[in-house]
Amino acid sequence: MKVTRVAYSKAINAGKWGLLGEQARRLGQVRSLVWQRYGSINGTGVSDRQVRDQWMADGTAEQFGVLANAWKETVRDAVDDIAANRAAAKVPVRRAIARHTNDRAERKRLYTALKADKWVSDPLLSRLMRQHWRRGNNRTHNQIIIRADKVRTFALAEGGQVWLNVPGLVPRTSVSVPLNTTVAPMGTLRLILRDDRVEVHYQVDARSLPSAARPRGDREIGVDKGYTEVLVDSDGVHHGPALGRLLTTRSDRLNKTNAHRAKLRSVAAKATARGDHAKAARIARHNLGTMKRTRQARRWRQHVTTITYQAVNAVVDKASLIAAEDLTRSFTSRSRGKNMNRRLAAWTKGVTAQALASVSERRGSVLVMVNAAYTSQVDPATDALGVRRGDWLYCPGGVVWCADHAAAINALHRVADPDIGLHTPHTEVRRIVRERADRHRISTADPGLQPSVTGGERNCPNHCSATSNE
Repeated sequence: MKVTRVAYSKAINAGKWGLLGEQARRLGQVRSLVWQRYGSINGTGVSDRQVRDQWMADGTAEQFGVLANAWKETVRDAVDDIAANRAAAKVPVRRAIARHTNDRAERKRLYTALKADKWVSDPLLSRLMRQHWRRGNNRTHNQIIIRADKVRTFALAEGGQVWLNVPGLVPRTSVSVPLNTTVAPMGTLRLILRDDRVEVHYQVDARSLPSAARPRGDREIGVDKGYTEVLVDSDGVHHGPALGRLLTTRSDRLNKTNAHRAKLRSVAAKATARGDHAKAARIARHNLGTMKRTRQARRWRQHVTTITYQAVNAVVDKASLIAAEDLTRSFTSRSRGKNMNRRLAAWTKGVTAQALASVSERRGSVLVMVNAAYTSQVDPATDALGVRRGDWLYCPGGVVWCADHAAAINALHRVADPDIGLHTPHTEVRRIVRERADRHRISTADPGLQPSVTGGERNCPNHCSATSNE
């Protein structure tokens, strides 16, 4: 398994920045040409080697003004991006095929043709792909890809900071970039020019990382993604409790900043309408820039990512199997209204999903995705549907659970649930849950007595709160 690491340039001067920026701009034109010619049906089945050979034969490559290795790697990367874009469009097409026919043989034929990119000649597949696969456009003009055998690094002193030699625009020239690391990046590098500094992205083997040698646990643990914390496990432990404060602080700051920027835009627009273009230009230059905002966002994302990975590692410390919902699905909750919290929480879901997948694979734990329908609304002890209010689940018997804790326990139970699979519709899940609750109520009822249970009289497991609803 490969993981991506990022090194950053340190105090790069204007001359070097200009040379790298010009090379990235020219390679962006190469990338745009690939998307223009092969970003639609014409590029189906076309490899980057075919594009490269064609452009070398017809003289197209001579107009790029960059070294051959640079534009060839850019072509390869752009063709891979187009293939990924096409593969994403096949997901809704597969669902459409399943709705279109119940004939297993016909469905298999369509799936096979779609996977092998032989859908162009099939009328149904061609129509579906044209419907779901929209032509993309290149908006990347700030990247340079250096092939592994062209990577050159050096250090001025033993144990000192590493310098990277970036091949220039003409043969036998290079641009030396100081990096803020003492570990030399290796393999194919992706240089991204952003915010007056160079980001060097490279991949390393996950098994070589120190965390790979960290022992995992031997238990089965269920987890649920929270808002005020990264994860809550089935033991009731809250991991990463600082996340909620980070989200709230960031949301409040963005709302306030965006309101101020909106007022300044209004002032600039009124100045432009009066003909005072100098004032409008000053406002745009000094008050409506994005560099500071981008730096703050980057630091915030790094902080959230650190907290998330620490929380996931803490779960893996005691788990050989982790049961979790599929966090890559769309964020459908509307309980937070129109403010920034919902968008930020949706972003952190993706980070948590990535952390669960990478850390569990790196350290040897098994990650099992389960159906999350009603996990935070079912009493784990009785299978009865309760009422969720905020962070709490109020059960019919008067017991109050932390909703995320209950969801983590229910997620663990669903690993071996014979009736509720990962893709069971939520309506069917609700029916199954209600039937189980009814059976449990009948089996535990005292014959001859009218069932009457209150929160203070009910025996409650040690991991829940036996508080009354009243």
